[in-house]
Amino acid sequence: MNAIQPSDEEAARLEAGRLLFAQNIVFMRGVADLDQLPPADCPEIAFAGRSNVGKSSLINALVNRKDMARASNTPGRTQELNFFDLGQRLILVDLPGYGYAAAPKSKVDAWKRLVTRYLAGRATLTRVCILIDARHGLKDVDTDTMTVLAKAAVPFQLVLTKADQLKKSALADRILEVTEAIQRRIGALPTPIVTSSQDGTGIPELRAELASLAAPKVDKI
Repeated sequence: MNAIQPSDEEAARLEAGRLLFAQNIVFMRGVADLDQLPPADCPEIAFAGRSNVGKSSLINALVNRKDMARASNTPGRTQELNFFDLGQRLILVDLPGYGYAAAPKSKVDAWKRLVTRYLAGRATLTRVCILIDARHGLKDVDTDTMTVLAKAAVPFQLVLTKADQLKKSALADRILEVTEAIQRRIGALPTPIVTSSQDGTGIPELRAELASLAAPKVDKI
C-alpha cells in the first residue's frame, strides 16, 4: 500500500519547518540569573520537563546536530537556562529539568525559582513545550508547571518523548490518557505531538509547529 501523502498545506508547513531548522543555530548564553537574560527581541520557545525526559536530545534532533544541547544520563545536568539562536528568527531555550536532580537542595530550589520567574515574566516567551516521557505519562510536577503557565497566560504544547520505547498499543493508550488530562487545562494545545529522538518520529511535525511561531524571514537586499 502507498503511504498517505500530506495535503499541500501540510506539506508546505513541513517544508517551512525543515528550512527553518536547517538554519545556522548558535549557542547564545547560559543564564543563572534573570539579569543575564538576552534582549527580548525574538520569539522564544522553551523546553521544559522532568529530569532525563530527553530535552537536550530532542533539541539536538530538531536542529539535526549531535551535540548542540548537551545530553547526559545524570539527572539535573542542565543547570542554567540555555539560549540558542536559530537563524535570528527563533530562540530555543533549554530549561533545567524539574524533579530529581543530582545537586544540593538549595541549588535545586534556586533553579525552580529561576525557571518559574522566567516562565511567568518573559514577554517574548511564545510557547512552552512540556516534554513527557511516553513510558511514564504525566506526573504532579508536570501539572504544577501547567498551572504556572496558565497563570502567566503562556500557551503550552505537550510533547511525548521516547515513543520508540513503547509498543503501538501502549503508546496509543498513553496518547489518549494525556489528551484527556489536558482537555480543560488553560493554555494547553489540544493534541500532543509524539516524538522519538532516536528514530525521528514526530520531529518534522514539531519543527513545522514551532516554525509557525518564528519571526518572519527578512530578505537581504
